[in-house]
Amino acid sequence: MHDLTAQDYRESWRLVCEMTEAASDAVAFARQGTLHLPRLVASELTTLSVCDLARNARSVVSSPAGAISAADRASFDRHFTEHPLVRYHSRHAGSNVGGGAHRISDSLSASEFRESALYNEYYRRIGIDHVVAVPLFVDRGLLVSFVLNRNRTDFSDRECALLDLVRDPLAALYRNLLARRKDRGFASLPVTPRERDVLSWLAAGKTDRDIGEILGMSPRTVQKHLQHIYEKLGVETRTAAVVRAMEMSSGN
Repeated sequence: MHDLTAQDYRESWRLVCEMTEAASDAVAFARQGTLHLPRLVASELTTLSVCDLARNARSVVSSPAGAISAADRASFDRHFTEHPLVRYHSRHAGSNVGGGAHRISDSLSASEFRESALYNEYYRRIGIDHVVAVPLFVDRGLLVSFVLNRNRTDFSDRECALLDLVRDPLAALYRNLLARRKDRGFASLPVTPRERDVLSWLAAGKTDRDIGEILGMSPRTVQKHLQHIYEKLGVETRTAAVVRAMEMSSGN
């Protein structure tokens, strides 16, 4: 696999182990991932990107913290639907966790990318030329990925293979953390403990019926809890609730 060495496998496994030990909740997972992944593959700006495919909007946890301003985020969202990585991974929903690590250069030539409004209005202003995204969770409404960014040198096939080594275990860890009923990452949200349970399972991709069976309530009661969650978080959809919860919990 792209000439990966025994040392590469050891380093990848060490990263996953350290993430597992350090990530006590979904928010800590985001922060730890953005700090540790550049040790495996060099990145000048690393984010956990949560894309709401229904609202065409993104929230991010970044390292360095605060590297993406509110104006930068607004610029990204204006070009959300044309972003090659969002388009690629959203098309692979349910297929091997979004199709694997994918670079912008896998979808566009360098000249096509630099001529795009996305590059000139977003990536140029934050000093980034090359991007690779590693999907962790994909469905029709939500796309969650680690995204590595740098200038000058594109990500190699070998580096993508390294990212794919850790992708599946990190995706499983992410799902498990979201599924914990006592997920401390949502502890600061203005919801009741029962609503927090519902929200945590919602973030883990469970249906109303699934949540009802897990928590011992009817789907109709789950829907009532969801309505209260929507009102408290100021959203209107399931996906938006998950995105808003992550955003509020991360402080970004």
